[in-house]
Order: sequence, then C-alpha cells, then structure tokens
Amino acid sequence: MKTEQLDAQYIAGTYARYPVVMDHGKGSLVYDEAGKEYIDLGSGIAVTSFGFADDAWQAAVTEQLGKLQHSSNLYYTKPAAQLAQTLCERTGMKKVFFSNSGAESNEAAVKVARKYAADKYGPERYTIVTLNDSFHGRTITTLSATGQDVFHKLFQPLTPGFAMIDAGDTAALQAIHEQTPVAGVLIELVQGEGGVHVLDPEWVAELQDYCAAQDIVFMIDEVQTGNGRTGELFAFQNYGLKPDVVSTAKGLAGGLPLGATMMNDKTQDVLGFGDHGSTFGGNPVCCAAAQSVVDRLDADFLAQVKAKSEYLMDALANMDGVTEVSGLGLMIGFRTEKPAVEVQQLCRDNGVLVLTAKDKVRLLPALNIPQELLERAVGVIAAACAS
Repeated sequence: MKTEQLDAQYIAGTYARYPVVMDHGKGSLVYDEAGKEYIDLGSGIAVTSFGFADDAWQAAVTEQLGKLQHSSNLYYTKPAAQLAQTLCERTGMKKVFFSNSGAESNEAAVKVARKYAADKYGPERYTIVTLNDSFHGRTITTLSATGQDVFHKLFQPLTPGFAMIDAGDTAALQAIHEQTPVAGVLIELVQGEGGVHVLDPEWVAELQDYCAAQDIVFMIDEVQTGNGRTGELFAFQNYGLKPDVVSTAKGLAGGLPLGATMMNDKTQDVLGFGDHGSTFGGNPVCCAAAQSVVDRLDADFLAQVKAKSEYLMDALANMDGVTEVSGLGLMIGFRTEKPAVEVQQLCRDNGVLVLTAKDKVRLLPALNIPQELLERAVGVIAAACAS
C-alpha cells in the first residue's frame, strides 16, 4: 500500500494533510518520495530550528544515544541538569521543569500559578486569564486556556477557571480580578495561531505592572516564540520583561519532543516533591539535542536572524498582492489579496512550503536558512501572490 493509503487506513483522521509524502531533507531543503525538492519555510511549525539532519544536532543526539537514551526522574542526568543551567543563566530564571510538549509546559505553568495563589491566598484564588485569539495547546486544560471558540465546541465541558480578555484591555482584567480573584495571566507575545499578531509593548509592560501590583503570576507562553525564533533567545527579552513563568517547547530540541517551564525567584519553590512529574520530561537525548540548539543561539547568530527577518519583511511589504505584513524575527505572517490557502498551494506546487494562520500566509523558516534559499523562496512567493 502507498503511504497515503496506509495513513488513511491506520492513523486517526485528525489531520487534513497536503498531498506530499516527505522522505528526507538537509538544511532547509526537503524532498518527497518522488524526489521533488522543496524549500522549507515552515520548519515543522517552528520546530526544526537548524533545519533537517543538522550535523551538530545529529552529533549531539548520536553521542547521547550511545550513552543513555532514557532514565526515570528517580535519578539525576547530566544533560537535563546542564540544559536547565543554560536556560536559567541565559534568561535570568531560577528553576526549570521539563516535559514533552508545549501543551504540557503550559499545563505546568497553570499548576504553578494556581498553587502559588492557593498557598498564599487560599483555594478560591484560581482564575487564569488569557487573551482572545490565543492558542495554548490541545489538552482539555490548555484548550480551556485557548481564546478561540472554534477549538472548544466539541470538547465540553472544559476545565473551569479560565477567562479571556482582548489584548490591550487591562480594565477587563481588573474587573475579572475584582469578581473572581485571578491567580495568573498567560499570554503569547506574538499570537502565532491567532494570526501572527504582535502584542503592543506598552500594553504588555502595563500588564506586567498590574500583575506585580496584585501579586498575579505573570506567565508568557513562548512555545512558538522561544529559542531564537524572534531574534532574541526568548521573545520576552525583546520586550524587556521579567515574567514569573515562561513556557516553551517546539524549537527547543530542534525536532525532538521537549517542553520546559521556567520559574523566576518568585515561583521557583512553588512545586515541591510530588507536586508534578513527567515520565519522559528531561529525556537525556532530547536535552542533549536542546543543548546543541541553545548553545548556538548566541548574539552573533541572533543578529543574523534579525537581518533575515528585515529582508523578508521588506520584500513582503513591497510585494504585489500583499496587503499586510506582521511578525517578529523569523515568525512572519502576511495577508494577501488572494486567499491564503491559494497562495500556499501555488507555493507548494512551485517548490516552497509555507504555512497559514487564520487568513494569513505564515513563514517560520529554519533560523539558519541560507540567504540564497530565502531569495529563491521570495521569488516563488511573489509569483504566487501576484494578481
């Protein structure tokens, strides 16, 4: 049977897959089973930070595979401890809880906020406030945190204790807090699935100040924006923020499943023995992969990410058929006169893989994509967008 037929027969039908069977890749080039070449501007939805089959990443993973592929969290492992140290030293955070995915890293953040509030103020202070158009995961609780009704319809009843406000509406947060005391606020600084919407820095600073004044745990979901994606190691560093909790995953391990929930001096001791756990969290192979990724995201490399972002933003802003461009770093969305899905298909037909987010085309290339490939891809995108 062909791969498509096997998939249809044996894999749950939760994905509307494109008619492409991926076979192998190197860097930002990927090839299907028929040998057709594509320039990848999606990186597995911001996961393959250094592209496919990256040499340094492969070496780190292979070396660790030859030592220890798994250990339960009953014991210490060097890769997890070293990665936690690196993340804390690079961010100013104090402690890390490792999991397997973005949803799990957000679940841990919610647990930290609720336990912090319950320990200090009592069990009635549990509400978590998020933003409309947000996306925080597909577990029942992270769906409850997601501010998009389309994801809620089929899975009622959702986990209680969540409320949504519009970005920029501090008054709405204050009103909620006065009625049902708020334990934590969870935001994305760039709402990826919500349409690549970049939050206003002045309002985010105001939000942080309000949370600090009310002792509300201020949390930032960096599942997609983290790990160099926005031109800094984490997006909150672009904003000059000091969050209480930061969640991340996706690009952290460059293609292997790893989530991390980072806590600052305020929240570092909230989780004690037995309060949380994960069988695979902190897996030594995944942590070795992540160490390889994070170690290379230094100032010089991140400056290159910003330069590529500037090139793409300028090219798109001056492109026929493009009406709006938004984003930060190499997390870019653009609205087109043609339907986004039509542009996406035209790009795919001509060897460039792009994504969509609501009514926009979305670009999430590998952070090290060569300039020559970017320029080739921009030419394909321009032809697809032209009327």
